Formats: sequence, C-alpha cells, structure tokens
Amino acid sequence: MTECMQYLGIWTPGPFELIIILIIAVLLFGRRLPEIARGLGKSLTEFKKGIHEVEENKDEFVNDVKKIGDDVAKETKNAAGLDDSEDKKN
Repeated sequence: MTECMQYLGIWTPGPFELIIILIIAVLLFGRRLPEIARGLGKSLTEFKKGIHEVEENKDEFVNDVKKIGDDVAKETKNAAGLDDSEDKKN
C-alpha cells in the first residue's frame, strides 16, 4: 500500500494520458478552446511584463538606497571634519 501511494505521489501523465486529456478538453470546450488558449497567452504575457516591471523597480530602489547611503556617509565625514581632500593629501 505504501509503495502504491508513493508511486501515485510522483505520477506524471505519459503520452497516452495526455491524448486522453486533450480529447476530454476538446469535448468539453470545443469551439472555445482557441479563445481560452489566446486568453491564457495574453495573461502569461501580462504576467511577464509585470515581473519585468517589478525587477526594474527593485533595481531603481537599490540604486536609490545606495546613493542615499553614500550621501549620508559623505555628510557624516564632513560633519566630523574628515574631508575627502584631506585623505587624498595623506
């Protein structure tokens, strides 16, 4: 029984099962199948665009944080009297 459960847990459809699933899908959806596929494609495209925008925003945010950190470090050095020009002389 345990071996059977483990086998079913990692089951993936083979070619015969995929054909049966395709036939059932055609019977159920028929003429609407191209519309469903088209909608799925558009949804996937929009999802990819959204992911790309998030990655761009993340990169911009990281750059802004680095710039602010550099500015704070520079202002702290100036406030402490440690200018970059003194470091270059020594």
